[in-house]
Amino acid sequence: MLHKAKALKGRQLIATDGAIGSVADFYFDDQFWAIRYLVAETGSWLTGRAVLLSPYAVDSVSADGKEIVTALSRKQIEASPSIESNKPVSKQFEESYYGYYGWPSYYGGPLMWGSYPSISRDPEYWAAPEPGKNSWDPHLRSVREVTGYHILATEGEIGHVSDFIIDDESWAIRYLVVDSSNWLPGKKVLVSSDWIEKVSWETATVSVRLTREAIKSAPDYVEEALLEREYETRLHGHYQRPGYWQAEQGVVDPTR
Repeated sequence: MLHKAKALKGRQLIATDGAIGSVADFYFDDQFWAIRYLVAETGSWLTGRAVLLSPYAVDSVSADGKEIVTALSRKQIEASPSIESNKPVSKQFEESYYGYYGWPSYYGGPLMWGSYPSISRDPEYWAAPEPGKNSWDPHLRSVREVTGYHILATEGEIGHVSDFIIDDESWAIRYLVVDSSNWLPGKKVLVSSDWIEKVSWETATVSVRLTREAIKSAPDYVEEALLEREYETRLHGHYQRPGYWQAEQGVVDPTR
């Protein structure tokens, strides 16, 4: 199911033995545009440290997005590797984190989830034959940080990032919601993460391989409406691009 990142923020996080806090932010990587951690706001329970939850920890997301249920206990989370709330996520922390929980690292192979095309907590799935190793160094960014970045089409700016659409099965960011009100008053559009050409962290811009004219005539995105496959099909058809649901997950060209 697809959820807006803003709608998931503030939602309650549930451990196997009680509530642990709420969603404050998300970290994603800039190669696969996949959510790597949910950042938890734990109030007075665990002060002075950031609590990060990998999608491996998520058991389910309620249909209304009001609760995110994890497969971890409060004790497990409390004893997990610590990271200070004002520090970036280091490779050393991630190695300790994944080792502590016994999950395969997402950067240990060429696919979205390392050596696997999709996420699963099934040990038998992890035991399946692995493709050739092709590790990569993740560059994690926060949804909060990238919100507001300017979106550049092939001929110039079209607006700014106002939200992200997250798939709670793969934990991929499927779309960026673009507020184009300074260019097209009253219009918001969706841009697939597959259509992103590059991100400049220095200039806070996201470049997409789309023309302004194509974006102008794209199907309108109404935030209040449920994002359904019928609309996605029309959107991808308008740009003459295949839908992510049509393609087998595999190695993604980092220059896409």
